[in-house]
Amino acid sequence: MFNNEYDVIVVGAGHAGSEAAAAAANMGASTLLITMNLQTIGQMSCNPAMGGIAKGQIVREIDALGGLSGIVSDKSAIQFKMLNQSKGPAMWSPRTQNDRMRFAEEWRLQLEAIEHLDFYQDMVAGLLIDGDRICGVRTSLGLEIKSRAVVLTNGTFLNGLIHIGDKQFGGGRAGESASVGITGDLLNLGFEAGRMKTGTPPRVDGRSLDYSKMEPQPGDVRTSKFSYSNKTSALKHQRDCHMTYTSPEVHDLLREGFDRSPMFNGRIQSIGPRYCPSIEDKINRFADKERHQIFVEPEGWDTVEVYVNGFSTSLPEDVQFKALRSVVGFENVKFFRPGYAIEYDYFPPTQLKHTLETKLISNLYFAGQINGTTGYEEAASQGLMAGINAVRKLREEDAFILRRDEAYIGVLIDDLITKGTEEPYRMFTSRAEYRTLLRQDNADLRLTPRAVELGIVSDEALKRVERKAAESEKMIQFLRDTSYDFEELNPILKSKESAVVDQNDKLFKILARPQMALEDLLGLSPIATYVAANDLDEDILEQVEVHVKYAGYIDKEIANADKLSRLENVKIPDNYDFHKIKALSYEAREKFTSIRPVTISQASRISGVKPSDISILLVHMGR
Repeated sequence: MFNNEYDVIVVGAGHAGSEAAAAAANMGASTLLITMNLQTIGQMSCNPAMGGIAKGQIVREIDALGGLSGIVSDKSAIQFKMLNQSKGPAMWSPRTQNDRMRFAEEWRLQLEAIEHLDFYQDMVAGLLIDGDRICGVRTSLGLEIKSRAVVLTNGTFLNGLIHIGDKQFGGGRAGESASVGITGDLLNLGFEAGRMKTGTPPRVDGRSLDYSKMEPQPGDVRTSKFSYSNKTSALKHQRDCHMTYTSPEVHDLLREGFDRSPMFNGRIQSIGPRYCPSIEDKINRFADKERHQIFVEPEGWDTVEVYVNGFSTSLPEDVQFKALRSVVGFENVKFFRPGYAIEYDYFPPTQLKHTLETKLISNLYFAGQINGTTGYEEAASQGLMAGINAVRKLREEDAFILRRDEAYIGVLIDDLITKGTEEPYRMFTSRAEYRTLLRQDNADLRLTPRAVELGIVSDEALKRVERKAAESEKMIQFLRDTSYDFEELNPILKSKESAVVDQNDKLFKILARPQMALEDLLGLSPIATYVAANDLDEDILEQVEVHVKYAGYIDKEIANADKLSRLENVKIPDNYDFHKIKALSYEAREKFTSIRPVTISQASRISGVKPSDISILLVHMGR
């Protein structure tokens, strides 16, 4: 069946695996995607949504780099929201509510349309190793399939164990079996492994809910989308979500089951996501809170299934049911399935290079939850980068690595391999020191030119980006050069409670005022004429406004990033003996030896390393 050697085998077809397989195959590499169930390709295992705080930026970056998550999200969206619009544009984050079934269907259709991609349904039970190099996989049916590179994206399936109250059983997801064998092979090869936990809430029958008692949560009036391409369009119709709350009564009912909770009776000892706690964890940690928000999210356009966001739990099913029936609007709720927690194996990501290739085994790549991350978006971005780098290494081309000032994806991967993680890692805007540069609106300007160089994005996309950049710069200069008529402007200033003016001056100065938006000024004669004459779309106008209002912050971050890049250029030789530098602190020597930083900049970001250690290292590097 598999006489020919593949270039790349991708194990697992979740968000990481789907992006990895698409990237490798679209670059022309012969690729095999192996999954335990072909019907669950691109499955949304937890909430039916994409994007959100910092995660929306990642989806846009994936799209700018030729990935498919943005397109799939747009085509299956049932609601769109731009979060954090009351804050500066560095914080704006797009989010879609999605149709779970259509999301998976769209991923399947997108992947099946890729020429060099094959599929096979089986469980990968082991790895084929030749010395220190991967050369294929072994399946549960005993097949040995050869390849030049392997990308592992096993999600929560590696020795997965599901907990519901005092019941536990093997599984990688509800109704699906766990994956066994790979962990043992990796441990025998010298890898270090650990256990993590995540959870999911009950799914319920929407027909049994009373939405009239809940607060509607509609999407944005002016919708947008993730993908910069013309392959998708913004939503014209949307479905509402709803919000309700727990209460002291609900909390008391939940506490009755704490003695049967695997979280509190010691059955679960692994660490769960701090920023997405279970309902029992919230009640325990925030005992002073009388209520917690519950978001009631439809699972699709036509289904009655509802996702109870904010009620993740591993309590016994009878306790879940009794407590949820005390939530306003849920008095007659019917369960589709109870919530559960799942424990699974992961491999501390300090064992990886920036390319996501493992340090121990050549041409073996890890992406997604196997690296200790949580979230579809984080997983998808790793899959994309692993797929790209696997193919580039096979072709003996330079590695594709994104710096921290280039992309949230760069921040994510650098955090993982430099600092590691002992809890499920989730991306936040606060993790990015250059977040004013890494906005959701400019991911195409930042990354599409690089993707074109890699051959994974079309020239048409580059032309679109070049026009956006050129027209934005042109209009900014127009605002600097063109004056307003103060008599025409003053009524607008009064309506926005901004100080009126008594003489003509440049448009740039007025738009720079915090009270003024470009939308408010589109009626002014010079701006209206300019926009109409140049046929400018909303993307360009958004770029112009952000640059006018935040030029000082942007320039400052660019300067800081330039300083960082100087340290990025100071390379540390392979296999450098840090122990011979006696002036280094003991902790620095141990950390440097373990993590093997490749630049001084990376070394400076390792936890526990002091500025004095970096100064000493610079001296020894001859700087």
